[in-house]
Amino acid sequence: MNVLVTGGAGFIGSHIADALIEGGHRVAIVDNLSTGHRENVNPYATLYKADIRGKELAGIFEKEKPEVVFHEAAQANVRTSVDDPVYDADVNVLGSLNLLQHSVKSGVKKFIFASSGGAVYGEQDVFPAPESHRIQPASPYGITKRTIELYLAFYKDVYGLKYTALRYANVYGPRQDPHGEAGVVAIFAGKLLRGETPTVNGTGAQTRDYVYVGDVVNANMLALSHDYDGFLNVGTAVETDVNELYELIKRDTGYSGDKVHGPAKAGEQMRSVVDCGLIKAEFGWSPGVTLEEGISRTVEYFRDKM
Repeated sequence: MNVLVTGGAGFIGSHIADALIEGGHRVAIVDNLSTGHRENVNPYATLYKADIRGKELAGIFEKEKPEVVFHEAAQANVRTSVDDPVYDADVNVLGSLNLLQHSVKSGVKKFIFASSGGAVYGEQDVFPAPESHRIQPASPYGITKRTIELYLAFYKDVYGLKYTALRYANVYGPRQDPHGEAGVVAIFAGKLLRGETPTVNGTGAQTRDYVYVGDVVNANMLALSHDYDGFLNVGTAVETDVNELYELIKRDTGYSGDKVHGPAKAGEQMRSVVDCGLIKAEFGWSPGVTLEEGISRTVEYFRDKM
């Protein structure tokens, strides 16, 4: 099968590309390398250094003729979205619409979208949050993710484009960069391995649902093989606060110092955790890597990179 992966030189996208190639698919990657890295790109993939907002997408679709699109490219930093919501919308809304338009024109059969469980729900009323939870994003980033979910429903109804939107919890693991909500794992691991003092924003009591990248890739592969139109949470249903996370990373790095606390960040939620009962029922998916094991694998990856 011909597959296009946007953001395929980035953290999650590169792992998805690897899994697709291992599964025998022909993979093309679109990545402008603003946050992605060539070293992440599988040698059996075709890389196009291009922006999802650009006119060059037309030629790429014409040449590659993808049957499925995995859309992982995004402006993924919540704080950047708060500081510059216009840029955030330009990339995440207009870029995604450009991709959807070309998908329809070229006859793409399915569109698999990286949405955000934490960001679309906002401050939760129910813990963990099911897909039926009210939608009230607390940041422009969350607003743009929900916007594309709505556009996907429109493109399905009007053009027949099948889709699955996977509402990721906070993804971490090897190749992670310090951008995005789960970037704290990469930031802490890097700093502690270098013997630097990490800064925790606010009290550190804010919680997130940390899900290992390998489990997220498995969810994407199941989305490829299952006929499901709609939204599905991908997480662990377990809350971990920043202070607990720090202690796990400290243990695995052998860091002997301590952390400091800085001011809380605007637009940051206090608690975020998603329910994964629906994806288990639909796909048979459940997370397979514990946070302790995932942190150990991630720390070893960063240790080897130093």
